[in-house]
Amino acid sequence: MEPVPTNPAKRNDIEWNRIATSSEFRHLLAIKKDFIIPAFAFFFLYYFALPLSVGYAPRLMSTRVVGTVTLAYLLALSQFLAGGLIACLYLRAAARFDKLSKDIIEKAEASRGGR
Repeated sequence: MEPVPTNPAKRNDIEWNRIATSSEFRHLLAIKKDFIIPAFAFFFLYYFALPLSVGYAPRLMSTRVVGTVTLAYLLALSQFLAGGLIACLYLRAAARFDKLSKDIIEKAEASRGGR
């Protein structure tokens, strides 16, 4: 067992290094990455589908669906729905992230003697 440093900043650095190298923390980062990267990629592609489709297929995007509403308007409005859906999915995933974070913090505090 290594001696406890008297400098609080040094003690925090040691504590953080121990947490950051733990398997639980690496697991937390991995599951966050597994959600965030695909969600970002989906929304990025979905967001740029509108300007690309309007630029490369203007006749298709100007197709009227109902009255004066075109496919371009529907795609633009659907981006709000896609953003809301991703936000809702993230809220659900964040509850899991928070639980794992809490477990990591509790384990770190227990190893420090509950200080």
